[in-house]
Amino acid sequence: MGKRIVVKVGSNVLTREDGKLDVTRMSAIVDQIVWLRKHDYEVILVSSGAVAAGRAELHVDHHLDSVEQRQLFSAIGQVKLVGLYYNLFREYKIKIGQVLTMKENFGAEEQYKNQEACMQVMLENNVLPIVNENDTVCITELMFTDNDELSGLIAKMMNADTLILLSNVDGIYNGDPNEPTTRIIPSVYYDRDISEYILASKSSHGRGGMTSKVKTAHDVANAGIKVIIANGNTPNILINLKEHPMETLHTEFVARPLNKQNH
Repeated sequence: MGKRIVVKVGSNVLTREDGKLDVTRMSAIVDQIVWLRKHDYEVILVSSGAVAAGRAELHVDHHLDSVEQRQLFSAIGQVKLVGLYYNLFREYKIKIGQVLTMKENFGAEEQYKNQEACMQVMLENNVLPIVNENDTVCITELMFTDNDELSGLIAKMMNADTLILLSNVDGIYNGDPNEPTTRIIPSVYYDRDISEYILASKSSHGRGGMTSKVKTAHDVANAGIKVIIANGNTPNILINLKEHPMETLHTEFVARPLNKQNH
């Protein structure tokens, strides 16, 4: 395999307006990942969507607090989410492996190395890792922000060449998106502060807004990894980013030049 890419698909890409999982969108993302693999890219998928999948499966009559509800929907939904990915990738004869993790696993050296080794052996055996946060055991204060932070840690851990954050916006705007003169910022250097352009709103279905994406993007670009923020609802976005990057709307965080070793 050639380049290594981490693709993060947010809740707002995989969730319909009614809060349930968008299987059509999932299928489109899978088709694009298959294209990347056929073109010699190693792909690690960081996927949200477990809570949305669980919400569609179970109607809760009695009142649950937000943590209990999240844990319940996540536990049910993760099974469904991975099952759907399994069936979609199986059509292309691609094996997948599930990686459920949490923030503590990136702090302890032994756990960090174990997780890295697990994912490395999956890639070496042509298995596609699908990563998500283990919401069933995570304490709220230690949760990732809608997998943005998680995908950044995975990209650094696995020495990726590129991290692609797919959201429901085309990139970072240089002003109010509703103003006709506003444009997408095509590239941001790793050391440039663009906080003036960032609205601190979170997405309706996820826990991450543009603030968390930019924080992750700066952090990962500083580690020498290119980061792209793009719209996961745009048809063939992953393919177009590779085939027609100049014509495809996105914001690229330019990687800090480092002497990186090959995988």
